[in-house]
Amino acid sequence: MLKKYKQILWLSQVNSKDIALVGGKNASLGEMFRNLRAKEINIPNGFCLTARAYWHFLKKNKIDRALKEIFRNFNPKSLESLKKTGKLSRELILKADFPKDLRRKIIRAYRNLSGKKGQKVAVRSSATAEDLKTASFAGQMETFLNVEGEEQLFNAIKKCLASLFTDRAISYRQEKGFDHLKIALSVGVQEMVRSDLSSSGIMFTLDTETGFPNVVLINSIWGVGELIVKGKITPDEFYIFKPTLQQAQGNLYKPIIVKNLGRKTRKYVYAPKGGLKEVKVKERDQLRFSLNDKDILTLAQWACLIEEHYQSHQDIEWAKDGKTGKLFIVQSRPETIHSPKTASTFQEYEVKTKKKPLLSGIAVGSKIGSGKVRIIPDVSKISQFKEGEVLVTRMTDPDWMPIIRLASAIITEEGGKTCHAAIVAREFDIPTIVGAGSPVRKLKTGQTVTVDCSKGLRGRVFEGKIPFELKEYNLKKLPKLKTKIMLNIGAPETAFSASFLPNKGVGLAREEFIIAEKIRVHPLALFHFNKLKNKRIKKEISRITVEHKDKKEFFIKELAEGISQIAAAFYPKEVIVRFSDFKSNEYKNLIGGELFEREEANPMLGFRGASRYLEPDFQPAFRMECRAIKRARDLFGLKNISLMVPFCRTPEEGKEVKDLIRKFGLISGKSADEPKLYVMCEIPSNVILAEKFLKIFDGMSIGSNDLTQLILGIDRDNGQIAHIADERNEAVKEMLKRVIEICKKKKKYCGICGQAPSDFPDFAEFLVKEGIESISLNPDTVIKTILSLSKK
Repeated sequence: MLKKYKQILWLSQVNSKDIALVGGKNASLGEMFRNLRAKEINIPNGFCLTARAYWHFLKKNKIDRALKEIFRNFNPKSLESLKKTGKLSRELILKADFPKDLRRKIIRAYRNLSGKKGQKVAVRSSATAEDLKTASFAGQMETFLNVEGEEQLFNAIKKCLASLFTDRAISYRQEKGFDHLKIALSVGVQEMVRSDLSSSGIMFTLDTETGFPNVVLINSIWGVGELIVKGKITPDEFYIFKPTLQQAQGNLYKPIIVKNLGRKTRKYVYAPKGGLKEVKVKERDQLRFSLNDKDILTLAQWACLIEEHYQSHQDIEWAKDGKTGKLFIVQSRPETIHSPKTASTFQEYEVKTKKKPLLSGIAVGSKIGSGKVRIIPDVSKISQFKEGEVLVTRMTDPDWMPIIRLASAIITEEGGKTCHAAIVAREFDIPTIVGAGSPVRKLKTGQTVTVDCSKGLRGRVFEGKIPFELKEYNLKKLPKLKTKIMLNIGAPETAFSASFLPNKGVGLAREEFIIAEKIRVHPLALFHFNKLKNKRIKKEISRITVEHKDKKEFFIKELAEGISQIAAAFYPKEVIVRFSDFKSNEYKNLIGGELFEREEANPMLGFRGASRYLEPDFQPAFRMECRAIKRARDLFGLKNISLMVPFCRTPEEGKEVKDLIRKFGLISGKSADEPKLYVMCEIPSNVILAEKFLKIFDGMSIGSNDLTQLILGIDRDNGQIAHIADERNEAVKEMLKRVIEICKKKKKYCGICGQAPSDFPDFAEFLVKEGIESISLNPDTVIKTILSLSKK
């Protein structure tokens, strides 16, 4: 019999061309089962009830006619009509009986799959319009896990069929323009993976927020994976860098460039009588990752193979069997947000306010939305919601679909970047903040707020309707310049987005933001943690570093990951990482800083830069910096990282610092792929003795802010004389002419990473005229500077 006439098909019998017959989910599983097991990707075996079985079920019970009548009266603009239509449709299916011939076929297939013991199975819905590149249907139909025995199986299949008419599924189809009565439901029955005894999760073959394609993003939790989509917990998060992952098979690199521990307080496990139950995660398991490095890399490699097979970005579900220790792929669908788009345009949103945010959380998307707050405590109250309001709730799941599409913005208390609210918000392009802590307590219904997702990972909520500016650029029409345009990057979470700007790499990657925002603790307080006597400080450090017994490892890990996010975003283009350049008062503001920093009358001219690295008491901290960069280069394979020494007062200091960097293993002078070592040109001595500095370093990067104040003898923070601190001053320009000329003569790198080219287009023009090799700009000024320079 031809495949299209069959009511039951095994995964080995279907492929990606069979969506009309078995739905997107089952078609994809069959495609992988047939083609990717040879590449050692594990797919659980199973069978499918086809669309023909669905229509047979409806026709035998005369449900097809009844549905036509029900939907004839459906008003998609009425929430009450939606509820009535869904309820009547589901009741028709749940009260119906299976045709005898179909029942026999299901029993035979189940027994062939499970054997005499009646193995536990997963029963999954797969709509025939599901998992298309332009519509994910994420969570719209039901899945039933830990199903055992024939009667449980029939009940689960019937519930799957009925779930085609949940309120959320009807609402989603209406929004996407699908005909409700022309879509069929296939049901997949698969061997269960015992993830209740281990872990499971979701992975994407790109960054879900920006569309950056060179990473695999894995989310992982303990137990069965449904809790991720429900947003009840924050999963562990891993980013794996694809370009060097391809070399990982030979154990050359292990490019897990980000490992963030989630808040995994609850998990789903098997209930004794079937289905799932929610239980508390043991405290020791909450403080450890739910995947080991070997499994992370295996999953990422599988993700790349699946993406290569389908020739499109993928949204993949995986599970680990706690009995066998094996990993399995249980679903793969096209990623629907970024796949349909091209990177030919670049949008910039900018909020115009100096207000402090009311609260913050994880930003989803890059847009800005405003409206009146509507706090909805649970799904039973969604009828209160009005179009254009800002939805505020603890979390959402697929049952919230009817109102999510009406929201101007969404704020949830719980959830991570792959929770239900985040997935749907991306698809409908709604600015959303998840994991915002306590929005239900801090906001009030009727209050007007602005939700800002334009600043990378950190989303902010402001009081009132805040004005903002939107700029859109056609990147294909931007002119080409002879001078290299590079970027200044501080916050790692902005790097993926900034990488889409026209650029030749990063002229200044600052460590200060990573240390101040991610680490927050003075490096010496971590190094000497066991010797600290201040109980208050020690308790605070313990809280921040709870996942690390070795507090030095916390510093190295966080710094390595922050640097690696930036380097990965622009790979293989050069990324110049400047060693830490905190002043003593800034170091003192870090937790534990008061124990290691002295008071200085003028920190700007004090214990900073090269002098600090050479101080014996501070050298352990500098060594940790070097180890972090070495990890990024040698373990993650980010060989595009170059180094830069700030505030180096004399050539002698420069030589000593270079020797120290060599001692700590970052350079050897023996390897062709070791990093370039530059020096900041920000002190008059750097210009006057440029030739001597260039005998030690591979080039210079001009720090125009500090250089200007030291040439003009002013304190740039002094408001009375701040107007003099202008890089366009003749004395400053004469110094810059000199250093550019010497670098060109010695055939050494010369760039600028100071603020001035971002602020003053005429200053940027001056630098180009003098022949500077590169200008490094803040991301928000790149486009306007390129346009300005192209006119000259």
